[in-house]
Amino acid sequence: MTALKPRIGIIGTGAIGGFYGVMLARAGYDVHFLLRSEYQAVKQNGLQINSAVHGSLHLDSVQAYGDASDMPMCDWVLVGAKSTSNQALAPLIEQVAAPDARVVVLQNGLGVEDELRNVLPDSLHLLGGLCFICVHRSALGVVEHQALGGVNLGYHSGPASPQEQQALVEEGVAMFRAAGVDSNAAANLNQARWQKLVWNMPYNGLSVLLGAGTAPLMANPDSRALVRSIMLETFGAAAACGHPLPEVLVDRMMASTDHMPDYLPSMYHDHIQGRPMELDAIYAAPLAAAAEAGFAMPKTEALYQSLRFISARMAD
Repeated sequence: MTALKPRIGIIGTGAIGGFYGVMLARAGYDVHFLLRSEYQAVKQNGLQINSAVHGSLHLDSVQAYGDASDMPMCDWVLVGAKSTSNQALAPLIEQVAAPDARVVVLQNGLGVEDELRNVLPDSLHLLGGLCFICVHRSALGVVEHQALGGVNLGYHSGPASPQEQQALVEEGVAMFRAAGVDSNAAANLNQARWQKLVWNMPYNGLSVLLGAGTAPLMANPDSRALVRSIMLETFGAAAACGHPLPEVLVDRMMASTDHMPDYLPSMYHDHIQGRPMELDAIYAAPLAAAAEAGFAMPKTEALYQSLRFISARMAD
């Protein structure tokens, strides 16, 4: 095994894990995929990415596993599973992670690394990965990639010195870039997570509440104004929590969403398919942080309460 081609483990081979795992495997990396419900389908048919950016990509010989104990020890562990299962993920990560492994949390929301850090060995390096991608799973082992695809990395915690932390982040950035994925280092992981929340908080929840993707949400003046107001609340909360964001961010995000293909965010797909929504990481944690800082987010709070109602009804 060489530093240029480390062994990579994917924990959670859904849309995110499947897409980045296939890209890394096609670039020659030794990638191992942990699957559950999709194991038999992927073992038999491989992984298929239908990408508007890269074309049709198929990984035929997938190193697929139904049990983490069967996987080899990995230098990098990419966590693509949703934050709703973080407590259950820790034992799987421990089984797969080599000593001194780099664990990258490819999840939305705030505080997701903190939750995992509390249940992982101190010897593991924990990094946050912020995915800027329009992607969803359409069938077992099949991923639809509509647009974008970048990953920004930031060091969260572990045994590395500040200088070593930067080197590890740059190592991960180089790995993704070698796979044809745009990647950059995040100087401040918490600030980067708040910045991503400016987009995630309005569109994820409103897609569920209003049953609409980004295009109709942006085309209607009422929903467009609601998107903007929630963005501005998140922008203000970030500043109140000590992570001020660029003044042009909200206008830039609105404009970029206008030019995106119509996209249904991950929370919409979770809701439609009866899976738990990531309400804690995307809403509860940032709302609690804002409240502690003395910053009110009334429209975001109302959206969160509506989503909790929907989630409770689904559970009945």
